[in-house]
Amino acid sequence: MISRIDLRGAAFPEGGIDRDLLPRAELDVEAALEKVRPICDDVRHRGTAALIDYAHRFDGVTIERVRVPAAALESALAGIDPAVRAALEESIRRARLVHRDQRRTDHTTQVVPGGTVTERWVPVERVGLYVPGGRSVYPSSVVMNVVPAQEAGVGSMAVASPPQAEFGGLPHPTILAACALLDVDEVYAAGGAQAVAMFAYGTEECRPVAMVTGPGNIWVAAAKRLLKGRIGIDAEAGPTEIAILADATADPVHVAADLISQAEHDPLAASVLVTDSEELAAAVEKELEVQVGATKHVEDRIRPALSGRQSGIVLVDGLEQGLAVVDAYAAEHLEVQTENAAAVAARVRNAGAVFVGAFAPVSLGDYAAGSNHVLPTGGCACHSSGLSVQSFLRGIHVVDYSREALAEIAGHVVTLAEAEDLPAHGAAVKARFDWKVPPSK
Repeated sequence: MISRIDLRGAAFPEGGIDRDLLPRAELDVEAALEKVRPICDDVRHRGTAALIDYAHRFDGVTIERVRVPAAALESALAGIDPAVRAALEESIRRARLVHRDQRRTDHTTQVVPGGTVTERWVPVERVGLYVPGGRSVYPSSVVMNVVPAQEAGVGSMAVASPPQAEFGGLPHPTILAACALLDVDEVYAAGGAQAVAMFAYGTEECRPVAMVTGPGNIWVAAAKRLLKGRIGIDAEAGPTEIAILADATADPVHVAADLISQAEHDPLAASVLVTDSEELAAAVEKELEVQVGATKHVEDRIRPALSGRQSGIVLVDGLEQGLAVVDAYAAEHLEVQTENAAAVAARVRNAGAVFVGAFAPVSLGDYAAGSNHVLPTGGCACHSSGLSVQSFLRGIHVVDYSREALAEIAGHVVTLAEAEDLPAHGAAVKARFDWKVPPSK
């Protein structure tokens, strides 16, 4: 069901392992660009009418308006299962605890007497938050997008989620209920590239936004790439990933269950085990056969995901090689199930989120750890972070110098301006001192 890659005895070059040796899903965003370009252009020019047409074409629904009525949000919240509501409320509470502590404070540095630089943190004014639909319903993604934006102080936000034929062309009612719980009243029944275009260009119903965040399929990722610059984006999210770094102390039942938990998202989901224990690898393979047979979504998602080229068991010589492999892989989610797991986890450099030990499975982070589950995929964790309060803040430097403080450094400014052959830069300083610049100290 799941392939093996044996790296034992391999000599890693200086700088680490070749990432091409590791399992990875194929995701050709460039090819998708040309397919989403006309969709985005159409939304730009026809607005709501285009969105209504694409709802019929892609989602199989007939709608008259894209914005979800307030009454539908109220009805969804009133009709939600009490247990689901309680779980969402606890998820929100924990996410607020974590994200509230991420808030930034302005800081002023006195560079010289009379000369200061202040870094101000200013929230993005308006954001569009995308919540996927399709194979599953993701109220947790509402929480993960909205909470950090609210804690950052974003003043205006809109949520988009695909219309569902089963629910009269509205997004799934649990999505709407989650929005209502979070006091988000601007929600749109729009999915895919057309939703990103709606946010970027605006329509008769939806004002343009400055930034779009949230996971989605390849069409969402392609639209984000196409429109980046007009809008800020969090990341081009690809299929979900889990990597597990485990040794002989790990429980194969836990490991197999966690690999399956991510495989049930999508046939392109990646489940990777990195271990120096051939005995654990064999036990996990047996457990996968047992557990997959007793699981939902086997043929349409789990089995294709586990048997695909993006998944596998990677055998390594030891912990050091294992750490090198998981850092090269840079997983969206990384579990560390080893002896002294906390110490090992502290050495990981590249991961969207790290889950330590036997009792911190990825599914905890998906819903209620307090962490954020909107995380970089496709190896992007080596340079990018998950969604946080910081994602919605901009740092602005405020420079305040007195005449005396400028005079002290003016000679150096003029010298550097002339070294760069930009004499007008130096002249702008000289003009403040009747062209007489005292020598810099």
